[in-house]
Amino acid sequence: MMKLFIQKTALASLTLAVTIACGSAAAEMKVVSKGMGVVNPALATLPAMPIPPDNQQSDAKVELGKILFYDPRLGGDASISCASCHDQAQGWAWAEDFSRGYPGTVHWRNSQTIINSQYMQKQFWAGSAASGEKQAKSAATGAVAGNGESDLMETRLALIPEYRKRFKDVFGDEFPLIGNAWNAIAAFERTLIADNTPLDAYLKGDKTALSDQQQRGKKLFEGKGNCIECHNGPHASDERYYNIGVPTAKRWDDDGLAQITFRYEIYAKGATENMYREIKDDPGFYFRTKNKWDKGKFRTPPLRYIAYTAPYMHNGAFYTLEEVVDFYNRGGVDEDGNTTSFPENKSALIKPLGLSDAEKEDLLAFLDAFSGDEIRIDKPELPEYAPLFTKAQLMEARK
Repeated sequence: MMKLFIQKTALASLTLAVTIACGSAAAEMKVVSKGMGVVNPALATLPAMPIPPDNQQSDAKVELGKILFYDPRLGGDASISCASCHDQAQGWAWAEDFSRGYPGTVHWRNSQTIINSQYMQKQFWAGSAASGEKQAKSAATGAVAGNGESDLMETRLALIPEYRKRFKDVFGDEFPLIGNAWNAIAAFERTLIADNTPLDAYLKGDKTALSDQQQRGKKLFEGKGNCIECHNGPHASDERYYNIGVPTAKRWDDDGLAQITFRYEIYAKGATENMYREIKDDPGFYFRTKNKWDKGKFRTPPLRYIAYTAPYMHNGAFYTLEEVVDFYNRGGVDEDGNTTSFPENKSALIKPLGLSDAEKEDLLAFLDAFSGDEIRIDKPELPEYAPLFTKAQLMEARK
């Protein structure tokens, strides 16, 4: 009886967690049960964007954040901005295996799209930032990303009259504070929402929104392919961390700069001396827990806007969705049958699927339904520097 009570209590707690996470949309979501006894939310339309109580939205704040998102002066040498690694023409990401890095470096992970990113409870591939505000700061100050110094960036903002006016209007401060720059950028990113997909139309009741092939693919997604196990809910991600056996980035074998960056990041994140010298792959979630069983785990990526965000996986291992489906169909192994990313930690969920060529085509057709129109905006005009004081004011101050 005690065992039964514990099982029921755990199930009730999980159901409550799903309800809290999905808000009012949870009432519209059926729940599906899969082979390992896990209760998963079904695919669903997006709820309202969650807004933190200490960083409320306003049109003026969003506009300020948009300008700052494109301003390279929020960085080390004023050469790259948020938009440099999250280019709207490249899916609001970067269309190479590794993102571009600070001049003289290269990043060590694939750049994720910022479309719908503010729905995520944690930011980055390993969930190392708790909010969009913290993500913006971490990216702008990270050594292989923006490499900016907070006091220098704040001083630059203070030397731009338009920023002084905008920050005062939005935040009430006499001079721009760097923390409010991250607040404004996060507010802007919360407006970048992709919710006009064929799948959304289908879930809202238009059964013609998906083709017959896509509907067959949906059944495979939720059934034989078991994609729903991890890619579920409104943004098709359970936001949990898994090692699925992604192939090691070959770039670390022949790109000296990428190898230097990789070793630097291993060292900077607190690896042991032995790991620093010998490890051949990105430990991912391990850096947050320091548990050996978390090596090689990364957050389930959302599937919305996926048509525009190649390459895929944390290290950009696959440049097409066909490659991704083939990888899963093989059971999370490379073409030689090897699990190359910390095989001792590979998830038991990843196993050969036995999909036929026709079934793979159906599944790929359904994956197209997660993307609607591209999101494009007009790039803002950046404000200019100007002296903090006029010559007459300085002369008066000297009297």
